[in-house]
Amino acid sequence: MTKDNIASKWEKQREKLTNFAKNLPDSPGVYLMRMKNEFLLYIGKANSLQKRVGSYFLSSADLGPWKQGMLQEIDHIETIECETEWEALLLEARLIKDHRPKYNTLQLDGKTYPYLAVTMKDDFPGIFITRSPSDSEFKGAKLFGPFTSSGALNRSIHMLQSVYKFRTCPLDIREDNPANKYFRPCLLHAINRCSAPCANKITKESYREDIDGFLRFLTSKRSVMLRELRTRMERASINKEYEEAAEIRDQINALIKLDDRAPKDVEWQSEVMIFAQDPSKGMQSLQKALGVSSELRCIECFDIAHLQGGETVAAKVSFVDGRPHKDGYRRYKIKTATNDDFMSMREVISRRYRKAGDGLELFPDLVVIDGGKGQLSAAMDAFEQLEKQPPLVISIAKKEEVIYIVNQSEPIKLGRNNEGLKLVQAIRDEAHRFAQHYHHYLRNKKTLGDS
Repeated sequence: MTKDNIASKWEKQREKLTNFAKNLPDSPGVYLMRMKNEFLLYIGKANSLQKRVGSYFLSSADLGPWKQGMLQEIDHIETIECETEWEALLLEARLIKDHRPKYNTLQLDGKTYPYLAVTMKDDFPGIFITRSPSDSEFKGAKLFGPFTSSGALNRSIHMLQSVYKFRTCPLDIREDNPANKYFRPCLLHAINRCSAPCANKITKESYREDIDGFLRFLTSKRSVMLRELRTRMERASINKEYEEAAEIRDQINALIKLDDRAPKDVEWQSEVMIFAQDPSKGMQSLQKALGVSSELRCIECFDIAHLQGGETVAAKVSFVDGRPHKDGYRRYKIKTATNDDFMSMREVISRRYRKAGDGLELFPDLVVIDGGKGQLSAAMDAFEQLEKQPPLVISIAKKEEVIYIVNQSEPIKLGRNNEGLKLVQAIRDEAHRFAQHYHHYLRNKKTLGDS
């Protein structure tokens, strides 16, 4: 067969598959690409089957050499509709694991892909995303995967945590530890995303019920889970167990709202790996450098950014145990000042902490200000006006890379290899990145003439 004949045959096949894709539903699902002899070539997931499958057969599509070669072998495509993106994600992982299609295997070879691990041997099992499922810490854990999309997996776990309130921290939590009742839970508990077994806020039995529900959820459809939960809620209500019924009702509402999230271009941020290693050394070193006896677990950092002499924006990032806590990230349009960092800092501190200390919200253990003594003083002015007792507040000055503390005239100078300084720098840099992301978004919006 000549090259022209091959090209003509492919064009006819592409037209056929394009028409097939146009008739697919605009809904989440999994697609299976097969050869004429039913040999399975590739399995993928999609938020929209119509758009994703159709994208393979656009004349302008740049799929890379290995996928481009795959297209020439496709005879037909099967699809499986799913209720949600995360259901498609889980189904894709299960099918890849069971069938190991040719091109999925090529994609996985030589790479590390994420797994979901549930540490069942622990008194209070944790939920972790790992690329090293064979590590000793995951011995005896239930494993799900491999997943081909780490971003989708992170988003799914993030949403599911609001329903089942499982822990994702590396703490060794034991039911019989008497120190638990004195332990202060992290911000995840404050925002109702973790039931805080570390502080005896939940019994081992109740926590296990949530984990069992989470595991059932991973192996069933949302509609099945909702039906089961509604039956339990009705039973609890009939038995006048109103507190239990209310908890189940909240779970049902959370499951229904799982797919509600902001537009990707505005709110979504890529996952940031601040440290390649465990940041616990940095936390300990910072605590020692600041001379505090209490454990530093929750840290918030603020940065100010200017929009080309126009609007001024601010950003706040949140860290728990030295790792980014994306639920605590916030962005602010400054209303009272233009190109005045001090006034901007007063405003954002006031807006962030006006409810803190009133029982409505918790203070973090440490507040970090990007800047020198002037920015630190502006932040403390805001706390004074709020008549709030602030937590420990420090600032880190650029260039000099020294740390200023309230009521201390001389800054703290740490060696460049000090783990505590590296931690503060990493958090400061993340706040700057987050502020700049918002800065660029607004600048592009302004350039395009959007209101």
